[in-house]
Amino acid sequence: MKKQSDSIFSLQFWLLCLSSLVFFCSFNMLIPELPDYLTSLGGEEYKGLIISLFTLTAGLSRPFSGRLTDRIGRVPVMAFGSLVCFVCGFFYPLVTTVYPFLFLRLVHGFSTGFKPTGTAAYIADIVPVHRRGEAMGVHGLMGSLGMAFGPALGSWIADTFSINVLFNISSMFALISIAILYNMKETLPKEKQEKFTLNSLKVNRNDMFDRMVLPAAIVVFLTSFSYGAIVTLAPDLTKTVGLKNKGIFFLIYTLASLFIRVVAGKFSDRNGRISVLRWACMVLIVGMMLPVFASNIYTFVASAILFGLALGVISPITQAWTVDLCEEENRGRALATMYISLEAGIGLGAFFSAWIYGNDASRFPIAFATMGSFSIIALLYLYSPKIRAMKASS
Repeated sequence: MKKQSDSIFSLQFWLLCLSSLVFFCSFNMLIPELPDYLTSLGGEEYKGLIISLFTLTAGLSRPFSGRLTDRIGRVPVMAFGSLVCFVCGFFYPLVTTVYPFLFLRLVHGFSTGFKPTGTAAYIADIVPVHRRGEAMGVHGLMGSLGMAFGPALGSWIADTFSINVLFNISSMFALISIAILYNMKETLPKEKQEKFTLNSLKVNRNDMFDRMVLPAAIVVFLTSFSYGAIVTLAPDLTKTVGLKNKGIFFLIYTLASLFIRVVAGKFSDRNGRISVLRWACMVLIVGMMLPVFASNIYTFVASAILFGLALGVISPITQAWTVDLCEEENRGRALATMYISLEAGIGLGAFFSAWIYGNDASRFPIAFATMGSFSIIALLYLYSPKIRAMKASS
């Protein structure tokens, strides 16, 4: 591997950011419209599975994407993730009953099981260690733009044209993501690259979990319950407070997360990951508790802003912390471990929040309070003796 320069702003880095922007926009533009779409198919009681099935497949595929990232290369893994988004977008208009729709959500999850794993490993390869948090923050900024404008754009497209047009445009965004990756240089050293065979998909216990990154994985898992609840409940909460565009909560929280990603990343490079994560957990707890006390336009906006600020810190810093903790040759496996924790938390948060909510707006407070309580556990863990000792030795 070539020696890293001190700059993170190479052409490769910006191409990767652009690819992630349109990739995240591709599948996030569907999220606010899918609950009503599933309801129109007769599956209102299955709303919680929209996110849970997606994250289930994403989580199950992480050991494979991690193994392939470390053996086949970063770029092929990223390209496969975008390809899944491209194909699934065209299949959504063809499914007209509940169970095929749920199966398609299951397949669609492969996209985020692969693309972010290869992307994070690629970034770690091309940026200097002392700017890793900043780089993850900048990249997260671009991904957040996709997450911000995707849902709002998706709702506008569905309202102005049709849900089928939305599915096709989502697919086209994924195609653009693949095209950007086409000429990117592979960063996995040639001597470590293997040709893809069926044996490449055989994973063992060591491929499924990297014990070295357990602290970061625990924090990711516990804080992800809140995200699972938000992506599941926000569209209905939006209607409850009298807003029409079901993507507005996503737009507010993602805009709030944008620039704090870069600031928090640079701050964590200088002062450590753990201290910054503690503050982020506190903000997340407050953001999740606001809807517990009142569900009106003011608490709606305040909750979205605080949730966005917390997410904008937790996401890039836990990625950087994961890479800090792992061995260089196992970056793919380590990142897969972290993302498995992410998908597990999101999936469980989505499922249980939908179950608690039960399509009854009066149950929003208990749903948000229950899922937010996992962030309290994360905060307590970050103050545990083990983490205190780790902070002292860093």
